[in-house]
Amino acid sequence: MFSPSPFDDAAKKYRQTRIDHWNQIAEKRDSWRGLGGWYHRRLHEIYKFLVPPNARVLEIGCGRGDLLASLAPSKGVGADFSPAAIERARARHPELEFHCLDAHDLSALDGKFDVIIFSDILNDLWDVQRVFEQAQKFCEPRTRLILNFYSHLWQAPLALAQRLNLAAPMLRQNWLTREDVDNLLRLANFEPIRASNEILAPLPLGGFANRVLVRLWGLRELALSNFMIARPAPQPAAAPSVSVVVAARNEEGNVKNIFERVPQMGSRTELIFVEGHSKDQTYEAIEKEIARHSRTASLFRQPGIGKADAIRLGFEKAAGDILMILDADLTVPPEDLPRFYEALVSGKGEFINGVRLVYPMEKEAMRFLNFLGNKFFSMAFSWLLGQPIKDTLCGTKVLWRKDYESVAANRAYFGDFDPFGDFDLIFGAAKLNLKIVDLPVRYRERVYGETNISRWKHGLLLFKMAAFAAKRIKFI
Repeated sequence: MFSPSPFDDAAKKYRQTRIDHWNQIAEKRDSWRGLGGWYHRRLHEIYKFLVPPNARVLEIGCGRGDLLASLAPSKGVGADFSPAAIERARARHPELEFHCLDAHDLSALDGKFDVIIFSDILNDLWDVQRVFEQAQKFCEPRTRLILNFYSHLWQAPLALAQRLNLAAPMLRQNWLTREDVDNLLRLANFEPIRASNEILAPLPLGGFANRVLVRLWGLRELALSNFMIARPAPQPAAAPSVSVVVAARNEEGNVKNIFERVPQMGSRTELIFVEGHSKDQTYEAIEKEIARHSRTASLFRQPGIGKADAIRLGFEKAAGDILMILDADLTVPPEDLPRFYEALVSGKGEFINGVRLVYPMEKEAMRFLNFLGNKFFSMAFSWLLGQPIKDTLCGTKVLWRKDYESVAANRAYFGDFDPFGDFDLIFGAAKLNLKIVDLPVRYRERVYGETNISRWKHGLLLFKMAAFAAKRIKFI
């Protein structure tokens, strides 16, 4: 539901003053550059990281269209209320589509988009909530809003740069805080996913400050630009089908329990077993249980090594709309899987991550050093990803098949050195700006077999992965 039209006499005067102002700025930029070039180059770098390739992109308040063009969208549409800016956008980027429209009324525009951008316009709008409400028309469930807006701390430096003719002049601004924008998004039926501070030094040779120093406590609060990513408020999905993928290596004694305890979920639940070169009779035990039960189940031999390799094969063979991972050691009870299902289907999250570190564990469920390591990596990866991740190595993870397909398609961005598969999925979900939700579980003691994890070997690998992720996610 859109709010009533905001255009009373005061609003109309406000609007016309700004149209005249931005027409003058568009004309001025034909022959004037100022110092904003380094700032805008950095903006383009950040948006190229946040926006997937070949996306359908709408930029509201597009100016001359340079940011939109830098993203090379499969469908690129820009809207701006300045006729002079739109005229130049069409001339500079004829491959894109531009419309002279006010952000407060986009009724003449049609289409659905993967990404909607609001770059440096929120502080200039008369009614921010109404503009967000206008954007709802162009959203699908997986549409992402990406916003950046100036920090109030930079009001004086920007004013000085404008007086020295080093920056484009601005009219009186709203100077919204991140908390203000968070609230306005929620009022317009959007859900913020994550936020960051960007661009500490919008000057030549500012690369180190803008990639590294701006991530540090005490300095990030001084950044020029606030970034936020949001999604449309979720709507519950109809009953989808489910595939539960079980990587089983030396788990002969747990197979019968898996068949008996995994509940039926959604319209249909299938079990996908991937057996990984066991030394016991795991493969034969699975064959036996498939023959004994009427439920849908499949068995495959793992061609490679490592849990990640097994899970990928299982996901490839799965037919369900929802993909679930269940560890064959049953340290996470199968009876908890419906809670993961409900969290995903209800829209509370788009990647549901099991967490073993909330409730007390059974005595032998996790060795003390493993527990400390998990605590450390949860803090490290929460900082890296910009979303809370309390437990990175709980095997139970649930996501939509279509999101996994996007993760797999972009796997080369991070590389292929995760033997567990957990970080491959977590990093991929974060890169796609999916809403990650932690779901606490009671972690049980293993009743059969021994863990396949080497705390020292794999702990060192996790450090390497964290360093690699920092370079590819945080210090971009």
